[in-house]
Amino acid sequence: MRGPKPRRKEVIWSPELAYAIGLIASDGCLSNDGRHLSFVSKDIEQIQNFKKCLGLEVKIGIHRAGVRMKNRTYHRVQWGDVFLYNFLLSIGLMPAKSKVIEALAIPDEYFFDFLRGSFDGDGSFYSYFDPRWKASFMYYLNFTSASPPHVDWLREMLHRLLRVRGHISKTGGVGKERDLICNLRFAKKESLLVMNAMYSTSCPVHLSRKRLKIVRALRIVGESLSEARRELTK
Repeated sequence: MRGPKPRRKEVIWSPELAYAIGLIASDGCLSNDGRHLSFVSKDIEQIQNFKKCLGLEVKIGIHRAGVRMKNRTYHRVQWGDVFLYNFLLSIGLMPAKSKVIEALAIPDEYFFDFLRGSFDGDGSFYSYFDPRWKASFMYYLNFTSASPPHVDWLREMLHRLLRVRGHISKTGGVGKERDLICNLRFAKKESLLVMNAMYSTSCPVHLSRKRLKIVRALRIVGESLSEARRELTK
């Protein structure tokens, strides 16, 4: 039928929704009006993935960050959805969430889709050869948040589901211009287990450049995500 699509009447869990919630938890925003939401990213692919997962048909706009962000230009989508807004409130999200977000009510079966979204938003992966040992190649998976309780919850969930522990570090937090930053970091075998769990769900949506960076690094030491998959099934 012609005309606008009917407004959302309910919110149903799915891998795609969980991934989008991971992105919202990292780079999304709930306005104070109880209706509008927005999502910002420097990656156009990220924006397109986000729209696809939520079935959005809104235009992609431009968002220019302030001086502290070196006046960078980002992509942005903004829309109104009362049902989704209230659903996000019910699972633990809120306006101005960055420093106060805690545990989220994510079902176990969708947690790793959520985690992949969180990683694509505020996560990182890096690798290097350690000069202290010959032919020693190190790699780390990292999740970042300005809220310690949220990082603690991520660690607790991953320990319960995968029996990995990781390590939490905190930087900043001194003075008005230095926000507290918390990092949950996994190395080597533990990082393989977490990465495989993130990328082996039924939902294929991901940020290509981050996954490619992981794949290229693992090739250097003859490892792959499939190696971790075997570890998970033991």
